[in-house]
Amino acid sequence: MTAERRTAQHTPHRPAGSSHRSRRTRLGVAIAVSTALAAGFAATAANGATEPRNAPYPASSAASPVRADEAADGFASVDAMGQDGTYGGRGGETVTVRTLADLEKYATAAEPYVIVVAAAITMDPKGKEIKVASDKTIIGSGTSGHIVGGGFFLGQGVHNVIIRNLTIRDSYAGTWNDKEHDWDAIQMDGAHHVWIDHNDLRNMADGLIDSRKDTTYLTVSWNRLQHDNKAFGIGWTENTTADLTIHHNWFHETEQRNPSTDNVAHAHLYNNFLQDDPGTDITSSYGNYARGHTNMVLENSYFDGLNNPVTRDSTATLVQRGSIFAGTSGRNESGGGTSFDPHSYYAYTLDDAADVPALVKAGSGPRSSIAAASTTAAATTLTVAKDGSGQYSSVQAAVNAVPAGNTARTVIAIAPGTYRELVKIPSTKQNVTLQGTGPSRKSTVIVYDNASGTQKPDGSGTYGTGGSATVAAEGDGFQARNLTIANDFDEAAHQDMSGLQAVALRTAADKVFLDSIITEGDQDTLLLDTAAKDRLGRVYMKNSYVVGNVDFIFGRASAVIDASVITLKKRWNGSSAGYVTAPSTAAGRKGFLINNSTVNGDVSASTFYLGRPWHAGGDATLDPMTTVRDSTLSAAIRPAPWTDMSGFSWKDDRFAEYRNDGPGAGTASGDRPQLSDTGAAGQEVADWLEGWTPSAS
Repeated sequence: MTAERRTAQHTPHRPAGSSHRSRRTRLGVAIAVSTALAAGFAATAANGATEPRNAPYPASSAASPVRADEAADGFASVDAMGQDGTYGGRGGETVTVRTLADLEKYATAAEPYVIVVAAAITMDPKGKEIKVASDKTIIGSGTSGHIVGGGFFLGQGVHNVIIRNLTIRDSYAGTWNDKEHDWDAIQMDGAHHVWIDHNDLRNMADGLIDSRKDTTYLTVSWNRLQHDNKAFGIGWTENTTADLTIHHNWFHETEQRNPSTDNVAHAHLYNNFLQDDPGTDITSSYGNYARGHTNMVLENSYFDGLNNPVTRDSTATLVQRGSIFAGTSGRNESGGGTSFDPHSYYAYTLDDAADVPALVKAGSGPRSSIAAASTTAAATTLTVAKDGSGQYSSVQAAVNAVPAGNTARTVIAIAPGTYRELVKIPSTKQNVTLQGTGPSRKSTVIVYDNASGTQKPDGSGTYGTGGSATVAAEGDGFQARNLTIANDFDEAAHQDMSGLQAVALRTAADKVFLDSIITEGDQDTLLLDTAAKDRLGRVYMKNSYVVGNVDFIFGRASAVIDASVITLKKRWNGSSAGYVTAPSTAAGRKGFLINNSTVNGDVSASTFYLGRPWHAGGDATLDPMTTVRDSTLSAAIRPAPWTDMSGFSWKDDRFAEYRNDGPGAGTASGDRPQLSDTGAAGQEVADWLEGWTPSAS
């Protein structure tokens, strides 16, 4: 944009807070990366933004393949105890195992590994539990990964472990309520940051999952726990310190511990399906049980045929809402004090309780589509490290090495460090991935400080807004992952300059995938553009952060910002005033979709607009569009969240909301249009992607 845009700061006004509402997104296509790519709200980034902890599963996630390069959601994604989320062996060697010896060798090793189990491995002796070491991903290859007659043990201090896509079964020793054999599928004693996901656990001598002795930052999701006396026990401690997320699991024909949750500081259970079939030898004793001093939030689950579906001790806190009980009997309890708000720890999406049986039956357990997606290496990898240990010492040097006209993907793996440079990927170089190799997005930073009004070194004029970008990506198929792209131009020091816009990342390409990144600036942080007005430019941003203050998400691309955090930032002079989006959408195209995300920041109440129409160059044929849906809005958002720009009225363009919540949300009015359910059905992620399935390289 060519001129700085300001608004008078209104007297702050805080709208009445809205209650939490169940939100559902119907994608219509299977996005090949799971929506569980991680990271958290609680960790404070270097830029002052708070990181998202959970990228929620959409309603259609049952169709999504399971990938070995994903990281956890829920409490397992929280930055705590020296561990920034749960990503397992990502970054380590990927090995495929078919024997017990190889599985034990790599699972117990000190180094990080992604261990792909590609056969049925029988434990010897029966009941053996492999002692898994930290920084491991153990994942089944399709549906062929079975652990027979034993399981896994995670001891004190073991952390950053992912167990996914496996069938763990058949240590049963002939006694239903077995007191002799402590043979579990997965037992954890004092572990932290563990993700148990998409497994089939059944027919064990003791429990299917035991989370014991202060095991914490645990997420258990999309598993089938079936045909067992004791499904999932939690506790074995006098302390009340553990934090757990349990969602989208199918408890089927399990008698007790569904789960039994003893002395858990924060237990968040949602969208689970608990089913006791009539007329069988297995009869449920109870369903979800809050024991001891547990503090439990139970949301939108489905209980079918259970006895005592929800119980609590008098010392426990249990708040339940939105669940469905079909054919249940006995205790169904709530109350016992004020509970916690899971949204204050991580973002998540609730599916409607009525949909849970079908979703969980279809989506839980091992998925068949892992092997090719998660174990095939990129065609070419170029390495960058400032200390000279890589092939190149600058990012641009690696980009220059990519041949023009390339068709195979090139991954530029960038070691942790700060790279103060300008990076441009030209249109002739497609399928380029910039990927940080550090443990978090903050480990690898590409930063520069050009602004629109900065003079070019050759004296040929100023850079202009688009030219100020730290990273400019013009090649189709561009991807950025696990890094920070920033523009640290100092507005306060350059108030005499004309043109203070300073872009961190500019994309002008199609099929752009921005995955788990931070983009940081002030005015005009993220320019999502197209190669030309008549060209399609699709962008999918997931599990990421965008930080800025004025029009800091702008351009004419058809862009989705999904399961991310948009952080509002004060102006250079300490004032709070700004605009989140400034779309310049071409007529007949999709503009910006902010979906299942959070808008927050340390700014004053009622000072930021969600957007305004940017008719670039005064082009009246443009039809700017922003939709914000199923998202949480802080009190910083104005009650009338849209405004005019440069003589163009926002009411002549396309601005709307749908099912947002938080203190900055509001009801429908002439100043705050809301989509109908029918209208919202045509404004979902799949409608923006138009048949493209984003897939991590």
